[in-house]
Amino acid sequence: MRGTALASAMAVAAGLAGCGGGGSYTTVADKIKNARTVVVGTKWDQPGLGMRTGSGNPEGFDVDVARYIVGNLAGGAQVKITWRESPSSTREALLQNGTVDMIVASYSITQSRRPKVTFGGPYVIVPQDTMVRAGDMTIKNVEDLRGKRICLAEGSNSYRRIVDPPPDGMLDLPAELVPAHNYSECVLKLVEDRLDAVSTENLALAGYAEHDPGMFRLLNQPISWEKWGVGLKKGDTETCEAVNLAIASMWRDGTTTRLLNKWFGRAGVALPSSLPNPVGCP
Repeated sequence: MRGTALASAMAVAAGLAGCGGGGSYTTVADKIKNARTVVVGTKWDQPGLGMRTGSGNPEGFDVDVARYIVGNLAGGAQVKITWRESPSSTREALLQNGTVDMIVASYSITQSRRPKVTFGGPYVIVPQDTMVRAGDMTIKNVEDLRGKRICLAEGSNSYRRIVDPPPDGMLDLPAELVPAHNYSECVLKLVEDRLDAVSTENLALAGYAEHDPGMFRLLNQPISWEKWGVGLKKGDTETCEAVNLAIASMWRDGTTTRLLNKWFGRAGVALPSSLPNPVGCP
């Protein structure tokens, strides 16, 4: 066990060596405290969560959560954050090759991902819901998804909750899977009637629905409950533990509730209301 732990620590150190600030740092927490710089991965195409703006930087709930966590790890000191787009399909690779130091991008903590990623958090637990075109009354509940065209966003596991049996899936419904590079492409195909439903966490869907009022309808029928965590390079236990303390502080001082209301208060969906239990930092 000691050899495994040492190997993990050496791998983390190798991934951070020479990154920003002109020095070598054994953990992301160390880099933030001493180099006052960090590279954070977020989505750039999801309204309300992480959407790139005219300034070139993303804005949204996940972006604000990342800012808070970085500030907390820095003890309130000013830190230069470099933002990197982190699509679902490349998140693990971006962490493993050191392109980003952490990812805050509606990143569900799953058993299949935990061998490759150390997760801080979760910072919220949100239900997976389904979005359809507002005028499509053939789909009123999740059972109506049987035989429908469902979006398969590259790198996402959400579609499995519908089409697979437990333990990975939930509904075990037959459906036609329509591939897309990301959820923005899913939504575009939904608008163009090239698929019938987009299913993922309700906050992500609410962002799209608010962006185009009147075009979409959420079923408001939870399929599963997803834990959104902060992705870190595998083995960075020190940063994971610091992130968990930061998340607890974020809930305790009311920041999480304020941010949820800021970005989704008008969406008409139930918002997370309490600090989730951390999954641990193995």
